[in-house]
Amino acid sequence: MQTEYEGMALDWSRPFPHIDYFTEFEKETGIDLREEISVAALKAKADELNIKYEPSYGKGRMIDTLYKRTVRQKLIQPCFLVGHPLEVSPLAKVDPKNPRRALRFQPVAAKSELGNGFAELNDPEDQRKRFEEQMKLRAAGDKEAQMIDEDFLQALEYGMPPACGFGMSERFFAILMNRSVRETVIFPLVKTKEQ
Repeated sequence: MQTEYEGMALDWSRPFPHIDYFTEFEKETGIDLREEISVAALKAKADELNIKYEPSYGKGRMIDTLYKRTVRQKLIQPCFLVGHPLEVSPLAKVDPKNPRRALRFQPVAAKSELGNGFAELNDPEDQRKRFEEQMKLRAAGDKEAQMIDEDFLQALEYGMPPACGFGMSERFFAILMNRSVRETVIFPLVKTKEQ
């Protein structure tokens, strides 16, 4: 239950603490995500911290970029990151206790996200609005923004019961083995010599 990854000693035997995204983000950046924050303010903080970003990044990508370069760098021991901002979770259901948060969690260790779990958004009107926001970001140059999926939206309109999903990342095995992800992927990518 004790492993090492890139010089970091990891203890998998203890209960994983729940780390609140908003609390840690404020601690590391000084930005309170419970308050309305502009993209310009997030970019100014990134500039102050010397964190690179693309000019096309919207609010969600800026929050995620700041998180990855600040908060995630401190998450060494296994934990569960909980309470993600809605802007970084376009397919997750809104937390009924806090409309700024998504019902989502991620196991994290060794500065890496090891998986992703969330309550699936099953409200077709909310999902359409989020897809439209993502398409605006895509049109502005963010290639990782979600594309609108009319078939999925139509299926939601017919009705979808409450659902959730969870997926483990191949990074988990890489960390356990103290190897690169490329060395531990069970089915490596098959490329031609030209690629």
